[in-house]
Formats: sequence, C-alpha cells, structure tokens
Amino acid sequence: MDNYTGKRIDGRYEIQEVIGVGGMAVVYKAYDNIDDRIVAVKILKDEYLANEEFRRRFKNESKAIAVLSHPNIVKVYNVSYGDRLQYIVMEYVEGITLKEYIEQQGKLGIKETVHFTMQILRALQHAHDKGIVHRDIKPQNIMLLSNGNIKVTDFGIARFSYSDTKTMTDSAIGSVHYISPEQARGDTTDDRADIYSVGVVMYEMLTGQLPFQSDNSVSVALMQLQNEAKRPRELNNNIPVGLEQIVMHAMRKTARERYQSAAEMLLDIEEFKRNPTIRFQKDYFVDNDPTKYVNKKQTVVAPPVSKPSTEIVSKPVNPGFGLENDEEDEEESEMNRKSAIIIGAVVGFVLFIIASIAILWFVRPDIIDNIPVLNKIIQTESANVPDFMGMNYKKDIDGKTKYSGYYNFIIVEEPKAGYENGIVHAQDPKAGTPRKDGEVVEVVLYVTNNNKKSIVPDVEGLNWELAQKQIENKGFKVVIVPEMNLIEEFGTVLRTDPAIGTEADYGATVNLYYASNANMITVTDATGWDVATATTLLESQKLKVNPKVIEENSDKPAGEVIAHSPKAGDQVLPGTEVTLTVSNGIPQSSEARIVFNLPSKSSRGTLEVFVNNVLAQETPILLDGSSYELMVQGSGENKAVKIYIDGKEHYTCTVNFLSNPAVVTNGTYTNGFNVTSAKLPNVMGMSETEARAALDAAGFWNIYITGAPVLNPAQNGIIISQSPSGSSSGSIFGSIYSVDQKIDLIVGQLEGV
Repeated sequence: MDNYTGKRIDGRYEIQEVIGVGGMAVVYKAYDNIDDRIVAVKILKDEYLANEEFRRRFKNESKAIAVLSHPNIVKVYNVSYGDRLQYIVMEYVEGITLKEYIEQQGKLGIKETVHFTMQILRALQHAHDKGIVHRDIKPQNIMLLSNGNIKVTDFGIARFSYSDTKTMTDSAIGSVHYISPEQARGDTTDDRADIYSVGVVMYEMLTGQLPFQSDNSVSVALMQLQNEAKRPRELNNNIPVGLEQIVMHAMRKTARERYQSAAEMLLDIEEFKRNPTIRFQKDYFVDNDPTKYVNKKQTVVAPPVSKPSTEIVSKPVNPGFGLENDEEDEEESEMNRKSAIIIGAVVGFVLFIIASIAILWFVRPDIIDNIPVLNKIIQTESANVPDFMGMNYKKDIDGKTKYSGYYNFIIVEEPKAGYENGIVHAQDPKAGTPRKDGEVVEVVLYVTNNNKKSIVPDVEGLNWELAQKQIENKGFKVVIVPEMNLIEEFGTVLRTDPAIGTEADYGATVNLYYASNANMITVTDATGWDVATATTLLESQKLKVNPKVIEENSDKPAGEVIAHSPKAGDQVLPGTEVTLTVSNGIPQSSEARIVFNLPSKSSRGTLEVFVNNVLAQETPILLDGSSYELMVQGSGENKAVKIYIDGKEHYTCTVNFLSNPAVVTNGTYTNGFNVTSAKLPNVMGMSETEARAALDAAGFWNIYITGAPVLNPAQNGIIISQSPSGSSSGSIFGSIYSVDQKIDLIVGQLEGV
C-alpha cells in the first residue's frame, strides 16, 4: 500500500507519511519544495491504474474540486493524470474527522450540531451552484479543525449535475449508511441526495447512532429504501422539536418532499437558532407504510389454497376386512360431526361477543371507555392508528381511556374553512398507519379554531425569504409584493399589510412588501437632440414626456434640448414623466461686479473694458490709486474680460455669465502692477449684511456667499464658515491678503428657508 513514503514526486512533492487510506486512493502528507508549504497528496492506488472506472472517478474528483473555492471545502493546488501515477495535490488540513469526534463525544450538543451543519450546507450550496453533487457526504469525509471550522473533502464520486448517471456501479453508490434512497435504487441523483445525507449526519450527531444499522450493507440499503428511522427525540429527548423536524424533513424518502436546496435548509436552521423553541408550521410527514421494492429477478410463487373436494374417490376394498373398515369410518364420521358442532358453537360465541362489543361501542362508546379490559382487547386487535378526522377533540378524543397509553396527542389549532370549531380536520400520521405492539404513537391533530388571533411579527429590515417564514410560523398566509425602492438593499422588507404588531385572524393573508429594483429604468441622455427626437428616445424607454417644454436662454441652437428632469442616469419607475428644457437661442446674460485698484498717477486717463475681445465700455477716469468697481453685462460661460488704461492692459479676469450673479475668477494684474494688500477681518458669527460691510470696509470685494443647512435656529442667517479665515483679537499673523482675494463665506439656513 505505502509505496511513496520518503520519495519525491515529480521533483517537487516530498512524501512524509500516510495520513489516510480510502477505497481507491492513499492520502499522504508532503512538503511542496517550490511553494514552501505542507500539502496533502492523494494518489490513486497502483492496482486501479489500469481500471478505467477508477481512473474516471479520480479525474471526476479533481475536476469537481478544481472549480470550487469555498472556506469550507478543501482547496486543490495541482493534479496529474500520468499513465504510471495519478495524484491530486490538496490543502493540508490538520485536524480529525467529524466521525472521530462523534465517537469521542458519544453524541454532540445542539449548538455544535447546528454550527457544523450550517458549514456543511454552505459548502454544499457552493458546490451545487457550480453544478456539482458530492454523493458521499458522511462524517468520515468532513474534517474538523481546532478552531471549530470544518472542511468537506473527498469528492471521489462527485459528478456534475448535468452528467448522465442512469447506470451506477456498486462501488459508486456512496457509503451505504448515508446514501439517499434514490442512490440505493441506482436512480438519477441531484442536489437533494446530498440533503438526505446531511440529514443522516445530523441524526448521528444528535443521537450518537445511525438511523439504520446492520452487519450486512445490503440490509442497510434496503432499510434506506423501506424503513422509517426512529425519531431522534426517541433516542435523545433533549433534542428540541424544531431541530427534530428539520432532520426528518431532510431525510424524507422521496426527493421532492425534502428540502429542495441547501439554502432552503439553512433558512430553517437559522430560524431555529433565533428561536430554539420553534415548532414549524406543519410537522414533517412520516410515511409509516412505505413503498416496498422487489428485485425484478425474484419469482413470487403463491402458496397452494385448499379447496373442498367434490370428487368421489374409490377406495380399494380390502378382502376380509370390509365390515371393520365401514365401522371405523362411521365412528370417525361421528367424531368429526361432534367436533364440528363444538367448533361452530365456539366460533359463534366469539362472533357474538365481538358483535356485541362492536354494537355497544357504536351505541354507547362511553361505556366502552370505562371498561379497560375491553379497551385492551380493542387496542390489541386494532394495531393501526385510528381515523380522527371529523371528530370533536374535546368530546370524542381528549381523556378517553381507549386512547390513553397508546397515543400521545399534539394539538395544533388553526382555522379551516368548512369545519366547526373543535373538529379535527387533519392528522399526522394518517389513519391506518401500523402501530407496533406496546408503542406509544405521537399523533399531531390539527383542530379547527376559526376564532384564533395572532400578531404580525416585526420583520422590517429582514430579507423577504426569512420574513416570509417568520410570518408563516405565526399562522398567516403570505403574499410577496415587490416594491420599487433604490434606497434599501434588494429583498429588504419595507412593511407589511396588516402592519407589524397588528393582531389579525390566524390564517389571514399578510402582504409582505420588499425593496426591488428589477423594473427600474435608467434615464438615457436626451440632451443635444431636438424635442421630437428626444421624445422618441425617452418614450422608447417606457417613459412619458411632458408636452409642456421649458425654454431658457442659452448659446445653444434654438429648439435643442439642453436639460431634462429626471436627468440622465437617474433610475425611475416605468411611466415616469420627463420634463424637457430647450434653448431659445438667446445666450443667457447676467451682470458681473468687478473690483480692481487703479494706478496712482494723480492724472486723468481712459478706461476701456473688453468682453471676449469686444469693447463693452469706455470712460474717462481719475487715476488716484483707489479701488474701482464696475458692472459688466455679458452672456456665455468662461468669458475673458480685459481692462485697459490709456491703451495698456491693466487687469484681466474670467467671468461665467451663465450664473446669476455672474462669477468672477482668475483676476490678475498685468505688467507687475502692485495690488494693495490689507488685513482680512474675521466675519464668523456675523450676519450676511454685517459681513459684507466689514469686508468692504477692509477693501475686499471678491466675495461669494453660499448657504448650508443648519439645525440650530440661532445659526440661521449667520456666517458659519469663512475661507480664507480672517484675523481676530487684533492678531495679524497670516491674515494679510491682496484685496482682490476671492473670499468664500457660508451662511447657515434652517430647513425650508
């Protein structure tokens, strides 16, 4: 078996020791001298190298786990399919198998079982999402790390869910104690086969026992097909009912009656974690009369049936003894007649007694209830679960002697149309289910209560799938209603109707509204087009265009769409109205306030203002070195304004006339003109009017004021931010600026102002 310890494979993997042996491969601990790490190397046994089936299965495993990347699934680093050596290099997991841990502990606690199961299910959901079914989930294939995390290993008989599995060899059936019934039959398997195996693993963790045990693997496989496992609570009554229900649901014989995905099973387990006392809305059905499977090659022979003979058989006459034979025949005949009379009398008496009891039970069942001996006879004769349907629980069932000691009733009250209050409208197990001698059968009776009320639980903010389960567990029916919402995460519950906390009839319908963006429309950019084209473009998105168009001044051609609301990129509902804004062909104009310092010459001169190289103003002026203010009218964005004195450029700036008032930026003096500097005052805490006055007095003119929302009424209309900051308390450090410095002020505004 151990042919590789101490050897180096492919010049890279130094085999150290055997750490596991499986049916078709040996797993070694090895050192990877290239990546400098410890790895696990799984090598196909030499005797199987020539076997195509085993080579195929070995490749299946490597292909399966190579596409998987999950913290609860062992990683694959490398594979090799050589003729003389086939191996898989995997992550080395240091720990013990879950099987070893169960054997050490005897059985596991509730928290440990739930913790391990959730990790197994997350790993399987990842594999199933990739189209891979494991088909051999068992504790031996689950590694338990020291930190409590698990790793699913051994995808040796895994398959891609779309592959053909109509035929299976016995060796590919999986571990017989954990396989699903469909695997035992050799049927096609899918994700739900793994769900069954998880149920068996949970069963073993909770009880310390396997659901089906025998020395013969064939017998175990037949049990998987035909027998129902004992409920876990019969072996460990500390198991909560809700957790038992989850296990039994996962282990249903028919795949369509199990959880349909690992995610679905996870939802129930998460619900159990939040409320360990939960009983799910309906206990999972257990078929105590399962379908039996017969080998097709088996020949069934009916036993011979004796019939009264009508033939006359001639006996040979014994010469000399004829009279003696006749006398013996007559005596025998007489004895037979007497025996027949006695037997008939006994049978008749027994039938009379049975008929009398039956009539008495029918006419006066209360008398039978008070005769324990008769009850014992009836219960012994009737070894099947009775039909409780249509009976009044309080009147016909509760406290009746004929049921005590034989049945343990669990009552679930719920509304049911067409039934009076107190009437049983469903039961589990169903009538006729066999009851073993001495067994106490747990029977769930669904008793009609059309007056029962329940409270709609607080599910706001939960994912709608989890919220649906919580509401259903309160006895309500749920209708899922998606609602367009771009603020909350998709699937988040927004509200319910009736509202959360409302008392409503048990069984009533609750509308569950959750955030959805599935049908939202992203508005396309319709600017730059004429109105007709923009309308066609937007209406093709199932949006409605407002026939009333807004016109604004713009340097764009008349009739061109220059804006629309909602704007491009916004997400809106189908049918949302879009309003277009078009250019009227008239450039938007505004007035700019420009302040600059004149040169000091003690003489008169001529001042000229050019806007975009077009003369806009010309005026005589005294050049006394003072600050000079002028208003310039213009249109368009980022227009150059140049000021000349006596034919020489003195000051330039850029003006955006699309704003109102126009915004002046980039003010500079030409030819090194010396601009007056001044101490910038601190206007924080002043009103807007006071701030403007203080800055004007100091010679600063390039002032821009914007508003910002505040919550404190005392800050309304007050300067709450200044840039650059000014001096206070007479300090002048860092507060000297050129008087044309742009000053940004932010004034507080209450909401609605």
